[in-house]
Amino acid sequence: MKQYNFFKNSKYAVEGLLVLLREKAFQIEVAIILPLLISLIFLNLTPLQKSIMAISLFIVLITEALNTAVEYTVDLVTNEWREFAKKAKDTASAAVFLSISQAVIVWAINLLL
Repeated sequence: MKQYNFFKNSKYAVEGLLVLLREKAFQIEVAIILPLLISLIFLNLTPLQKSIMAISLFIVLITEALNTAVEYTVDLVTNEWREFAKKAKDTASAAVFLSISQAVIVWAINLLL
């Protein structure tokens, strides 16, 4: 059995982040999310509200990372147009859309209360 190596596995995670940072969709999301995260410092909200709002933003980035992984995997498996490949990519994209929608709802609720 392979020995678990925290530092080696962390290196893989950093490499994955570098891949994500080259993706246009991820760049756009970070450009929107980073100022929102910074703005949390200045908002007059409870620590719980700020935490929930921050988590909602990180969920968007996590979902985009998973979407990117699905897209790379599908592209690895086939270069041809396939219905199942389209469904896999579309549903992963829908997950990103849903995560963005929930973040907008969470922020709207917390800012309007």
